[in-house]
Amino acid sequence: MIVGIKGKLISSTPVSAVVEAGGLFYEVHVPLTTSERLPASGAEVMLHTLAVYREDSQALYGFISTADRDFFKLVIEKVSGIGPKIALNMMSRMSVQTLQGAIASGDATLLSKCQGIGKKTAERLVLELRGAFVPVATPQGIGSVVTEASAISDAVAALCSLGMKATDADKLVRQGYANIGSNATVEDLVKFALSK
Repeated sequence: MIVGIKGKLISSTPVSAVVEAGGLFYEVHVPLTTSERLPASGAEVMLHTLAVYREDSQALYGFISTADRDFFKLVIEKVSGIGPKIALNMMSRMSVQTLQGAIASGDATLLSKCQGIGKKTAERLVLELRGAFVPVATPQGIGSVVTEASAISDAVAALCSLGMKATDADKLVRQGYANIGSNATVEDLVKFALSK
């Protein structure tokens, strides 16, 4: 089992990275929360990985931390109806801490805000994983947490649907977030990107 990869980052998009290790090039699928923290192309990178083998495919999923990888593994192995794609979507919209807090507190409404997660799937997540996490209190409360990753991923998706390349959209949205600040809405980020 491949549990990690360390090598030179050849390229990255918001959803994947190509890493050269030992003369081989590996495509690693990553959530947006990981791709945001990757170094520039050409730099050394270390990702904690999980290899997923199916009858008709195999894929390598990578994460910045072991906690993120372990959460991903738990979700795809323990919750029926949730595969790697939906699990990555969840982790791209919210931090693992926010997801764990929502599951622990039974907040299916917050979970259903993730792409690919409807009300029933969110309730199933809570039911099947609730005992695995301890609720964590935040000053604002779990339900009001809006992550940077969520706004960025929504803005990138909107720009891609308008025909922009994912790498260009990601770069412009990040510039917008840096200029506007943490109060930036998806609409603000899209407007900023389109004005450039």
